[in-house]
Amino acid sequence: MPLSFSQAQQRFRYLIAQPTLNLAAAALCPAQEMYPECDPAAHCQQLDHIAAAIKPHISAYPLKTIQAINHHLYTELGFSGNQIDYYDPDNSYLNRVLERRVGIPITLALVYLEVAQRLEFPMVGVGMPGHFLMCPTVEEMAVYVDPFNQGEVLFEPDCQAIFHRLYGPNAGWKATYLAPISPKALLARLLNNLKLIYLNRRDLPHTLTILNYLLLLLPHQPGNNRDRGLVHYQLQNLLAARSDLETYLAQAPEAPDRDQISRLPRKQRRCHRPGQNVFNEIILR
Repeated sequence: MPLSFSQAQQRFRYLIAQPTLNLAAAALCPAQEMYPECDPAAHCQQLDHIAAAIKPHISAYPLKTIQAINHHLYTELGFSGNQIDYYDPDNSYLNRVLERRVGIPITLALVYLEVAQRLEFPMVGVGMPGHFLMCPTVEEMAVYVDPFNQGEVLFEPDCQAIFHRLYGPNAGWKATYLAPISPKALLARLLNNLKLIYLNRRDLPHTLTILNYLLLLLPHQPGNNRDRGLVHYQLQNLLAARSDLETYLAQAPEAPDRDQISRLPRKQRRCHRPGQNVFNEIILR
């Protein structure tokens, strides 16, 4: 079936096709869908101003540069982790994080990384499960920065301690949890966070919007076609549901839920309730 994209989605599609991803600009595209008054240029300019205020205080010593960024972001501007309402969707939209100065680890990391990039201080995201971190890419400097906790500088045992607090003392730790991730992987994790937040709220229209972005970013990831197809099904967008679910079955011929999904289109005109059961069993897993 023909595809149509909003203006923000067209911009997103353009940005992710570039050799170097403008992460802030891309992250602001879904924000425009939710907040039509969002001005991406103004928010990117805000990041420019933050970096300009820090620039006179940066140092040839990486730890002093981290201290200068931390002081300005957390002490002077008051950025902080949202401890009260962690799963508020606004914590995952860059425009709202910049406006309210609260967020979750990945969006606070996004602000930090964008500021560091403007300061030409090399840093990358670290996709540790459950708690996003950052690290400077400076030779012989194996430290990590926790954007959710005032930019605290950590070593690997500190990161393991955070991981075990989240998942329990017997959870298996892997050194690869501290591997740097690409800007696209960071963006995918941010969008997946939003997808799960909206799914848990049973907010299907907003889930659908986020899935549209995920499929632009990761068109060959079968699970996103399945999830969007099931959301379309629940919203009674039956032709769109059929298209996405058929694509999923073609992409994942050995999928464990293949029988459930393949039976669904034949039921969609006769009974709504079986589709609700499949939705609950598969997408709200």
